[in-house]
Formats: sequence, C-alpha cells, structure tokens
Amino acid sequence: MSTNSKASILFVDDEKHILESLKRVVRDMDLDVHLANSAEDGLLILGENNIDIVVSDKNMPGMDGSEFLQQVAEKWPETVRIMLTAYTELNDIIKTINSGKIWGYMKKPWDNAELKLNIQQAINYMDVIAERSLLRHTLDQVSAKRKRNFMKFIGQSTAMQFVYSAIENSAPSQASVFVTGPSGAGKELAADAIHKLSTRKDKPLIIINCAAIPQELMESEVFGHVKGAFSGAVANRDGAATLADGGTLFLDELGEMDIALQAKILRFVQTGTFQKVGSSKTEKVDIRFISATNRNPMQAIQEGKLREDLFYRLNVISIQMPALNQRENDGSEIAQYFLNHFSELEGKVFVGLSSDAEKLINHYDWPGNIRQLENTIHSAVVMSEGPLMTDKNIGDQLHLDAKQVYTLVNSAHVAGHPIATPSHSSASSLSSVTQEEGHLPPPQIRSLAEVERAAIEHAIVVCEENVVKAASLLEVSPSTLYRKIQQWQD
Repeated sequence: MSTNSKASILFVDDEKHILESLKRVVRDMDLDVHLANSAEDGLLILGENNIDIVVSDKNMPGMDGSEFLQQVAEKWPETVRIMLTAYTELNDIIKTINSGKIWGYMKKPWDNAELKLNIQQAINYMDVIAERSLLRHTLDQVSAKRKRNFMKFIGQSTAMQFVYSAIENSAPSQASVFVTGPSGAGKELAADAIHKLSTRKDKPLIIINCAAIPQELMESEVFGHVKGAFSGAVANRDGAATLADGGTLFLDELGEMDIALQAKILRFVQTGTFQKVGSSKTEKVDIRFISATNRNPMQAIQEGKLREDLFYRLNVISIQMPALNQRENDGSEIAQYFLNHFSELEGKVFVGLSSDAEKLINHYDWPGNIRQLENTIHSAVVMSEGPLMTDKNIGDQLHLDAKQVYTLVNSAHVAGHPIATPSHSSASSLSSVTQEEGHLPPPQIRSLAEVERAAIEHAIVVCEENVVKAASLLEVSPSTLYRKIQQWQD
C-alpha cells in the first residue's frame, strides 16, 4: 500500500474522456487516483509514485497495453495489473494472464458496478499480499533467531527456544533462578549454561544434589564443619558455601532437603552469611543461587516439603524445562548424538538411525526423559550390531513387542500429546486380539481437526497465551487462530 495508507491506482488510456469517466466511477472509493494519457506517461508516474493498482487500455498508440503491463510486471512486480479490453481480444488476454503479466481484465465498455467490484477485489488482494509479506518477514526473523543447538543442549523445538531465550536473558543478571521440570529433562544443563554465560563464569559452579546426600550430612556439605564438630569430623572442611564464593551455587532437587535445614538456607540466601557446623564464627560470601526441583513447587509447599518463604526468595526468575515428549522432534537429534558418542566409546560402527527408529523415538513418551533416552541408546549400541540403528534395536531395549513398535512407528504425534507407552496389561490384550485376527493392529488415528486443535492449543500455551506469536510459529494469520478459538467456544 502507498505510504498515505490509501490504496493508489493508475488509469492509463489514450482517450482523456475515458480517463475522466474512470476517475468519476471510483470517486467514492477513497483512492489516490493517477491518470496517464499514454503508456510512456504511465511509466513515468510509476517511477515517481508508489502505485498499488494499474488499470490500462490494451490498444493504445505507441507502446500498447500488453507491452506496458509487461514492463510494469518486470519493474514493479507487486503492483496489481488489470487490462481494459474488448471481448474480441479475450484469447489474447487469457494468454497474458497465464504468462503472469496481468492479474485480471475488464471489458470495454465497462459496467460501473463491475469495475468497482474488480478494483475492490484488487485492493483485498493487495492486503493479502501485504499480510503474507509481513508474515514471511516475521518467520524469517524467527528462523534466523532459531537455535539448533545451544551450549550443551541439543534440539530446535519451539519449547526449547523459550528455554534458550530465558537462559540468555537471565544469565547476565545476579538474580536467583529457579528451574523446574521432570527428572532427566536437563535442569543441571540449564544451571551450567546460566553460569557459563554469567559474569561469574571464571568462578566455580558448585552443585549439591539434595536428594543424593544423607540428611545428617547435608548441613556440613553446604556450610562445612570444623574439626571435632561431630563423630568423624577429623579435620576442618570447607562446604559448598565457601567453595562457591564469587561463583554460583546450584541446589538441585531442593524439595528433598530437610525442612529444618531449609530455614538455615533461607537465612544464608538473605544475608550471604553462615556458620560452619561446630563453629561460632560467622563467614560472609558472595554467591548467586540457582535452584531446581522435579516437584511442583506449589504442591511441595502444601505438602510441607518446601518452605514457601525460601521458594519465593529463590524464585526471582523461573525457567520451566519441558519433558522430552513436549520437544517435537528433538528426541531423534539427541539420540543421534548419543549414538555417535556411545559408538565411539564401545568401539562399534553405527552410521545413524533408520527412519523408523527416528519415528519410534519421536513418538515414544519417554517417562524418564533424556536420561532414559541416553541409557536406551547406550544399551542398544552394546546389544546391537551396525551399521544402522533400527526401530527393533531400540524397541528391544524398551521391552516393546513388534506390535507396540509398529503402533508407535505408524502413529501420528503432536508435541505435548505423545502416544502413551503400552502397559503390560494392554500389551497382553493387544496380543490376544491380533492373534485372533491374524494381522497387526491399525494405528490409532486422530482426526485432522483434533490434530489441528492440539497443535494450536499447544502453541498458545508455549507462547504464554500470546496468540500473535503462536500464529507466527504456526505460519498462519492471527485472525485465523482467533476465528478457530471462537468456533471452539461456540
């Protein structure tokens, strides 16, 4: 569209009274109207103005309409080109349309209502082109910023793009970060990435797994102890608080820490001061805190597993790590990395994953997330021969029978809505049915409407209810999403 927001139109005809007639017809259409008495004049006007629509007579002295519109198509391809013509020239017009030189035509003499309708349709077409151009530009920007890998992470799913962005934005800050997500989803990798991108990267990252250390030793692990503080304390020992001074302390699985010790951690976070076990001396350190839990924090607070005041003190910035089954096709990319790693480690030769193996990996629900995938690929490398890792190799390590593998490989999958892993009872039932019928079961089919709705709802959730951003990632217009949401609510 022209810069003054009104659509601009150029009429080209060698007869001045026809130009004036055309101008009168569109006077109530709020158009920026230009008139040219020849093709040559029309080219000059086009060179000096932003013209959206050109309407040209076909038969003119000098340069005729066909040649004129051909030049317009070459120099200003986004301009809508319409030709005025007589019915006797219809065959020539059809050829011109098919060659892409013109968008459409109108007969001479014209009907005023038809003329206005054609021009309005051309304006609507221009709006669509502008919207597509904007969407394409937006998608190009999104694609340019889309990361295939990030720090030690592998994967380019939409869910992980938000994680990467959150890590990049939070890393330079001194604010505490609280990472949530299921076990094996990569919370420790997130902490490592935040530390390495922070201003503290030259200082230590100290990790304490609160679920792996006995409760009676936890306070000493965090704060250290002095000689004789308890049985077995034969020497002074620095804890994580001292070791992390100037750097980052990562408290993994914080919800597993003794609730009484969490009160001391709260004071430590608030003041930066602590006392070693058995000591009366107060020490002060400069530490950035990153915490993580695989529990739902609100539920953990209700169950008395996590102090509410400690959570809100540590939860300045929140990052949610998605489960592997919410990461679109990241699973097969991660599996390829593990395949290369364990092939070299075990002295095996695997050139890659079969296409069915990739489908199985991307459709399986992976309750143990990346940790389970890693162990599965490792065992498959050990127990299989190359050169290709197949769906059967992986299915064997997951204890899936041939029918379950078939179902997973041939089933549709929407990120966040994976095919559930068959239980032993369902597997037995499935086996009995197929033995009676003598063939493999058909895959569970979801209707296109269901798949579409699931994809849209997932995108909106991932984009934190931002429909415009969701529309961009889904490569549709926001109005399309709003219309579908309205239909679902009716």
